[in-house]
Amino acid sequence: MENPIAISMLNDFIFCPISIYFHKLYDGIENVIFQNSFQLNGTKVHKSIDENTYSAPFTIKNIEVYSSLYNLIGKIDIYNKKTETLIERKKCITTIYDGYVFQLYAQYFAMTEMGYSVKYLQIHSIDSNKTYPIALPMDNIEMFSKFKKLLNNIKEFTIDNFIQPNKKKCCMCL
Repeated sequence: MENPIAISMLNDFIFCPISIYFHKLYDGIENVIFQNSFQLNGTKVHKSIDENTYSAPFTIKNIEVYSSLYNLIGKIDIYNKKTETLIERKKCITTIYDGYVFQLYAQYFAMTEMGYSVKYLQIHSIDSNKTYPIALPMDNIEMFSKFKKLLNNIKEFTIDNFIQPNKKKCCMCL
């Protein structure tokens, strides 16, 4: 069996597959040494979830999830049991990137495989306190197809012939 794909790596792979290498290279080193301000702020968003200080009624937070169907593993941010809503939090959203949606899809599939009923998906921007509804995968066939294509691209990726087409991304990398 091949290693599961980390849900958090979906957005990173879209940004640049090589950035995942640098994430692993610096694993265990204090983030402030190598992360830029955007990455550090993103890490801070998850602090209340990771340290279990976020509190809201009817919520499950920061649980490990796994999808055997797509071989994905990771953690969710928030699941509201009462409304059956899965919520991914981001520090500052100016654009809903595909990677954000795909992380939520991965969490959705894992949660449903684990027996949770998920009727709604949301991405929440901490800075603006805005919530963006996201269609379930079966309700957005185009995005669902792109999600499956991304997973296939990750499985088939080889570094041998990779050339970053957008050099500006290299300046924003670790």
